Amino acid sequence: MVQMGSKCWQESKTLWHIALPAILTTVFQFSIGFVTIGFVGHIGEVELGAVTVAINVIEGFAYGVMVGMGSALETLCGQAVGAGQVDMLGVYIQRSWIICGATALALAPTYVFTAPILRALHQPTAISAVAGRYTRLVVPQLFAYAANFPLQKFFQAQSKVWAMTFISGAGLALHIALNYLFVTRLGHGLFGAAMIGNVTWWIIIVAQFAYLVSGCFPEAWKGFSVLAFNNLTAFVKLSLASAVMLCLELWYYSAVLILVGLLKNAQLQVDVMSVCINYQLWTLMVAIGFNAAVSVRVSNELGANRPKAAKFSMIIAVLTSAAIGAVFLAVFLIWRTELPRFFSDNDRVVGGAAKLGYLLAASIFLNSIQPVLSGVAIGAGWQTLVAFINIVCYYLFGIPLGVLFGFKLKLGALGIWVGMSIGTLLQTAILIIICFRAKWENQAMLAEERIKKWGGSSETLPAATTTATNNIIDQ
Repeated sequence: MVQMGSKCWQESKTLWHIALPAILTTVFQFSIGFVTIGFVGHIGEVELGAVTVAINVIEGFAYGVMVGMGSALETLCGQAVGAGQVDMLGVYIQRSWIICGATALALAPTYVFTAPILRALHQPTAISAVAGRYTRLVVPQLFAYAANFPLQKFFQAQSKVWAMTFISGAGLALHIALNYLFVTRLGHGLFGAAMIGNVTWWIIIVAQFAYLVSGCFPEAWKGFSVLAFNNLTAFVKLSLASAVMLCLELWYYSAVLILVGLLKNAQLQVDVMSVCINYQLWTLMVAIGFNAAVSVRVSNELGANRPKAAKFSMIIAVLTSAAIGAVFLAVFLIWRTELPRFFSDNDRVVGGAAKLGYLLAASIFLNSIQPVLSGVAIGAGWQTLVAFINIVCYYLFGIPLGVLFGFKLKLGALGIWVGMSIGTLLQTAILIIICFRAKWENQAMLAEERIKKWGGSSETLPAATTTATNNIIDQ
């Protein structure tokens, strides 16, 4: 018992060494949009709904693609570090920049044509128009995302993230100060908020790149290389597997806002749901920090051929994140009537959000577990399998149930959210079964094969990525 307790303590310390700065970085970077919505929400109700829809639907769409395309590095870099083959990380990040930059260019039209896209989705006209103006102004942020996510994965794979945390924290402090000056005091409104967001994000990118080339990574970063252009097709395939998996998760939350926008009295309903989703996404950032940490731990341990340690890391991460989720659940139950006032002074919006407080608290607890399991999947290279699970649980169960409860049974926003929460619950249960029944010894062997193929002279896409599903679960 004492030995087990000591083992749990050591693993917990190792996990927190990665998770704490990852959580803080994620919270700081997410809070840039959170703060923007907070300042814009006090301009007017239409601006609150419009910027929330823009950030959660249009930017959420782009964010999901970018995170996914950058997340191939979590599998490759993490397992390479575990195997002691750090020299390829610099080439990997450059390939990811190329791929993410091209992706950002392809996604730019969605920012330019946000207004007609939202109108086609039957969103309120006023909200669509204001959201369209906002997204056209923040196109530079799209390309900042393309640079940011590969940098994050590069640093996280080597457990060197504190500098990134300090940079993001300083960026957030600057963002708050500039919004207060230009939006609140000088009254530059939506235009000022958008420009400040652009400046904040690019200051963070420049600072992180300076850290990359500062000499702190002599083995992993040896300068720009033409090798980055070799075999991009294979890298794209692995990136796409990660993108599909993560996009299906992130877009699921965007679907809530789209469905709510189809209800009667849509503007009020969107404002109410905007408040709840913003709080849910803020707390989700903590779980995403554990997502990053457990992905690093699992990929490092599998790369080092320590399958039992990988499974143990997963268990500790899930239990820790669930405990934090329980604390959040209590907070949102106790202060459910006061927290909505951060985003709105409208009593109807605050009252509507307070009524959803119980469901919000339950969703926050559930979402403290699910992202950690997704992190395990990324660390082990199970992206393709999880993508299929997400399709079934979210889009064949969750959304249809949300439509049934919200529209057919006339439960409105509450029904939509309940139905989609059932989809999340189903997905979480399936991932728990997969993670605990996995053949971890086989996963270590697949990681070794993946490292050899990607680290050697012949860099073909690892067959393990597309065929590992045959060997994951004990039959």
